[in-house]
Amino acid sequence: MGKVKIKKADVWIDMTPMSDVMVLLLTFFMMTSTFVKNEPAKVFTPSSISEIKVPETDALTILVDSVGKVYMGMDNQGQIKEALSEMTGMFGVSLTPQQQANFLQDAMWGVPMSTLSEYLNHDINEMNVLIKSDGAGIPLDSIDGAESEFQHWVKACKNANDDLKICIKADSKTPYRIVKLIMNELRAINENRYNLVTQLKTNKED
Repeated sequence: MGKVKIKKADVWIDMTPMSDVMVLLLTFFMMTSTFVKNEPAKVFTPSSISEIKVPETDALTILVDSVGKVYMGMDNQGQIKEALSEMTGMFGVSLTPQQQANFLQDAMWGVPMSTLSEYLNHDINEMNVLIKSDGAGIPLDSIDGAESEFQHWVKACKNANDDLKICIKADSKTPYRIVKLIMNELRAINENRYNLVTQLKTNKED
């Protein structure tokens, strides 16, 4: 008696639905994700129990590292360019188109106006190193009773966007006198509302 041959059938799986799902998931995560800026200093914010979310748009972030150097950043490049134009005009600093382009490439800015032109002559990699040096940071000190560069930057940014929310992101080791000075500088120019960026306190820290 002859053997019964079982007809072999090719197994075929339609992968089209899976591809569609993967594209939808990828699109969803791209549209809802918030990209972290390459900040000039690593800041470990203090803990708090506040659950109020920091605004993600229309925000002026004031970053203060552990030794007190101050940096600033905004999310709208058009407004940054407008604020830069006001500051360079006020301090008599002339920038080439390439220097302006370099400024806009920086995630945050933070050098004195007196060294801004020289700083922007470098490429982005060198700028990332220079902005962390000892001479970096937006000056907080006032000269001859005039407003500080920090105050002028805040005003210029607010002139570019009057709806800006000010967010102070300081390291947990930042000297208290620096944070107090920043608050006093803001109060002196009638900026009395701002957010203090913290991380949510965990149960282990209770």
